Amino acid sequence: MGLLSSPGTPLQWEEAKQHAHKVRALGINYFVSVYKQLKEKENNCLKWGDEVEYMVIEYDDEAKNAKLSLRIHEILAELRKEEEEALKMPNSEQTVKTLWRPEYGRYMLEGTPGTPYGGTLKSLLQTEPNMKLRREIISKFLKPNEVAITLTNFPRLGASGQFLEPNHESAGNAARSLFVPDEVINPHVRFPTLTANIRERRGSKVDINVPIFRDKCTLNPFIDPTIPLNRNLFPEDKESAALPDHIYMDAMVFGMGCCCLQITFQACNVEEARRLYDQLAVMGPIMLALTASAPIWRGYLSDIDCRWNVIAGSVDDRTREERGLEPLKHDRFVINKSRYDSIDCYISTDKTLKPEYNDLDLVYDRDICKKLMDNGVDELLARHISHLFIRDPLVIFKERLEHDDGDYYDHFENIQSTNWQTMRFKPPPPNSNIGWRVEFRSMEIQITDFENAAFAIFIVDENMKIAHKRDAAMSEKFWFRKNVFAEGNIVNDGDNIQENESLSIPDEEASNYSDNSRLNGHANTNESTLSVEDEYEQMTINEIINGNGDKFPGLNVLICRYLESVNIDIETRCQLGKYLEFVSRRAKGKIQTTATWIRNFVQSHPKYNNDSIVSQEINYDLVKMVEKIQNGQVVVPELLDCFK
Repeated sequence: MGLLSSPGTPLQWEEAKQHAHKVRALGINYFVSVYKQLKEKENNCLKWGDEVEYMVIEYDDEAKNAKLSLRIHEILAELRKEEEEALKMPNSEQTVKTLWRPEYGRYMLEGTPGTPYGGTLKSLLQTEPNMKLRREIISKFLKPNEVAITLTNFPRLGASGQFLEPNHESAGNAARSLFVPDEVINPHVRFPTLTANIRERRGSKVDINVPIFRDKCTLNPFIDPTIPLNRNLFPEDKESAALPDHIYMDAMVFGMGCCCLQITFQACNVEEARRLYDQLAVMGPIMLALTASAPIWRGYLSDIDCRWNVIAGSVDDRTREERGLEPLKHDRFVINKSRYDSIDCYISTDKTLKPEYNDLDLVYDRDICKKLMDNGVDELLARHISHLFIRDPLVIFKERLEHDDGDYYDHFENIQSTNWQTMRFKPPPPNSNIGWRVEFRSMEIQITDFENAAFAIFIVDENMKIAHKRDAAMSEKFWFRKNVFAEGNIVNDGDNIQENESLSIPDEEASNYSDNSRLNGHANTNESTLSVEDEYEQMTINEIINGNGDKFPGLNVLICRYLESVNIDIETRCQLGKYLEFVSRRAKGKIQTTATWIRNFVQSHPKYNNDSIVSQEINYDLVKMVEKIQNGQVVVPELLDCFK
């Protein structure tokens, strides 16, 4: 969720906006300082880790109701107690196996490995066992009728009836939601302040409209009968933002209350981090569609499969002027995206990056860009940072302004951590041996640890919109480079992987694909006579992952051939092969996405009335089935095939 400062006195928006310029300036000062000090910083090898987000459910078996448990603060306190005890032990880097952090929802928590994984192929096999360990540790602190599950969103959050334990009526001055109470928000002062300040800055509540899935008996037109129009509303509710044939949501928790799977890489140096950022950015929409798992919102089947656009809408703090609905008068920029969206530019200085690939009309603060360039930051990176800093800081603590000690990291992170894009480029934090990092952020959480491990391992702008479509993994095509080879290669140092120019397969294999060059915006130098438009085409996800004959080999094929070219033990190769085969079969459509499986479960439920409504009992049975699947109590071939 980003930066969690120590509790202090948060400024409400009217006061906070008066200090926005100062926070931006101090944040840029921090980046200039850290860039000058650490741009030459080298680390020995790649490190990485995953972040898995969980939601805790409490069952009422008699009423056949699965509800979100709001006692995460109690559970987290116990988890952190174990963590702190382990840190006191000798060789704590070996004894601390997991780390736990809060998230936006009061029913959510985030678990990570205790220390980063190494840059060896064998270290990849630690991923799934550590994820299983995290579930075991959580379960020690749950009540008999509670369970921690990995669903992207809770299907009946904001639906009619009781969906929280304990129950609360929808009310509160932070979100002012018609559907959810403020008690659903993490009580740390940052979160309700963030919620309120987004609403205040925008000048209205956020409005999210997701298209309804039209079944045989769905209302036509669909006008949500559960919207409470006959009650005392907040002023901004007098004119409803709900659209016909859409599921309407009006609060940050509908987006930021979603769970996801994120991967963070520590690169060897800043240049490698920038290359990783660019190379992984193009995978964002593909992995979003492959991991799609959110077809139900507020108790209705929707016509989308993914969370991304819902979250984008849930934190969209742009004013009417910034959204282009009114002429600029009080604001500085017209901004074409929410703070939560796809990236807008490549940042690598790789000599093969063609300028044509940075073809978006990037909105950035030119004064900040000039300051960065005057201090030695190259134009590509300066434009990226100054693009992030067109945003205002959303949560400012009074104490940080009054007692400025010269440490401006909080000010930088205040804006950096509230730009939620598919990729995040992360400078080293102060007083740390941590290096330059990138974070891959698009994937949705899966039901089982095997699935989450498989997708985590596999990952070592129209596309974003396409990825949201129902069953996009099977039915849509994505823009992708025809050629994924470059002149660089992989250097093997024992079992350590060191990137030189790009991930390649042996020359004799590359020669079989004479029409291929490098992934994403980085072009092979031999292609200089080609136009940019000739370097990419629309492909299905199956073609991207598994290839389309002699024209494009497929990413899975390249990875497998790379594994065959290095010296690894049979056990490691076989287990990695299972993960890769799972991803391959998901891309082929042999295994359903989680979203498709959920949709089919609902539509085949005996209590489903073909009206797009996911009732309390259907939701209860769905969550119970998810629990059984993740515990290995039932086998679901259409979801896991022969892998579990």
